[in-house]
Amino acid sequence: MKRIALFAALAGVFCFAQSAMADQLLDQAKDTFEIIPAKAKELKGNPATKEKVELGKMLYFEPRLSKSMLISCNTCHNVGFGGDDYQETSIGHGWQKGPRNAPTVLNSVYNTAQFWDGRAADLAEQAKGPIQASVEMAATPEHVVTVLKSMPQYVALFKKAFPGEKDPVTFDNMAKAIEVFEATLVTPNSRFDKWLQGDSKALTAQEKEGLAVYLDKGCDSCHSGINFTSEGYHPFGVEEKPSAEILGGDKGRFALSEAKDDEFAFKAPTLRNIEYTAPYFHSGKVWSLDEAVALMSSAQLGIKLNDKEVKSIVAFLKTLTGEQPVIVYPILPPSTDATPKPVYK
Repeated sequence: MKRIALFAALAGVFCFAQSAMADQLLDQAKDTFEIIPAKAKELKGNPATKEKVELGKMLYFEPRLSKSMLISCNTCHNVGFGGDDYQETSIGHGWQKGPRNAPTVLNSVYNTAQFWDGRAADLAEQAKGPIQASVEMAATPEHVVTVLKSMPQYVALFKKAFPGEKDPVTFDNMAKAIEVFEATLVTPNSRFDKWLQGDSKALTAQEKEGLAVYLDKGCDSCHSGINFTSEGYHPFGVEEKPSAEILGGDKGRFALSEAKDDEFAFKAPTLRNIEYTAPYFHSGKVWSLDEAVALMSSAQLGIKLNDKEVKSIVAFLKTLTGEQPVIVYPILPPSTDATPKPVYK
């Protein structure tokens, strides 16, 4: 009887210790991360309306904004496949290969800046870049306005989305409409978010172990907050430089700032929905999530994770996949005789 009582007492102590550790992990996670709200984030200076969001959706899928009239925002940021294009680097006008991997558009409204080097302050500014880039959509603001004004349905939609403006069909308003639509592309209710809100069964033991390793090793120093990213830019290879193939000769933010500290520095990408967003890094040269985790531990943290640690972290990262936005493909207005024709060179 005494032996049974001892075993029962030890079991009770073990369960208490496990519960205390679980509570500690949850408290640490709550201090480090935030959940993704289901409601779209309000944009400063660009209030959303039903009309503006609907117009923005149409423009997001509108290939005639490009010079070839083949490429839309959705081409490189496919909302049906994690918000990116599953390419090392995106293919643009005239089959040109772009210099960097396409970041996901999902939850991008929570980024402090856009693009790998942060050169765009918000989504409206970001929307203008690829349209004008010769290696992407290769168009001009004038082309965009001409295309949109050639179709009476678009003119009417712009008037509804931007009421009171004398000439609402502008390049700036196009970008504002796309911005409010992109702000709706959020992925709430991931299993991790549910666990963070108190559902203790939302994560498996291995996934919780992965979270514990993630926090213990310092992965959250660059990937934390609401979008599992950071406010700053980080040199790729703080402790150990990746291969020349992975770096791709890209000096990152240095091209903008010309500051020595910004050599090979990039904005930390979101880790949400990461199982959808292969290949990884700015060069898109790593296709395996296991390899990406192992590489980051050596390059950024100066440590070597064992196979079990890598697999547990990967298991945890897959809990960050949220509910994917369900988008009904819009029916776009028909072209008219005034609509420009495609140009392929």
